[in-house]
Amino acid sequence: MEAIQEHKGLVYPLNRTNVDTDQIIPKQFLKRIERTGFGQFLFYNWRFDDDGNERADFELNKPKYQGASILLAGENFGCGSSREHAPWALLDYGFRVIIAPSFADIFYNNALKNGIIPIQLDESTLDQWMRQAEDSTLVLDVDLEAQRINDGHQHEVQFDIPAFHKEKLINGLDEIALTLKLEDEIEAYEQTSGK
Repeated sequence: MEAIQEHKGLVYPLNRTNVDTDQIIPKQFLKRIERTGFGQFLFYNWRFDDDGNERADFELNKPKYQGASILLAGENFGCGSSREHAPWALLDYGFRVIIAPSFADIFYNNALKNGIIPIQLDESTLDQWMRQAEDSTLVLDVDLEAQRINDGHQHEVQFDIPAFHKEKLINGLDEIALTLKLEDEIEAYEQTSGK
């Protein structure tokens, strides 16, 4: 997992509530066994028509949002099934930070496990940033170490994140890397237990 201490990026405002994992990555694209290559199918039914052509009315297809790496969303983002492909698709597309009033629990944990920073903020701040990102463009600077977001307009907000997950993200530690940190103790146990 790639470490992330600070991230400054263009914001894409997805002003929708209850975005479920099938909307994030439809089930027909879950046949891959690796974690990469899912970004092209992100929000597929919203981004493309039945012939595979980009829909001009879906904001993410507009040039001003190309390269966006911070997603603003409505409440209950990531609800629905527990597919880990949803954060894989978001990360593969280029999103490193998702900010919403609330997340589905399983999605929230899957995002943290895969190197995405999911941040819960109050709706008034999100509404203000949504309008800014829709009307022109918005760049946010997310400092994970300080747990602070700056919008470049003298507006700074604090956010909470569990200390364990914060440490994992800052150090780029997934569950395998955490286990390997205990390799000496595991080997010592195997030696004493007779394998």
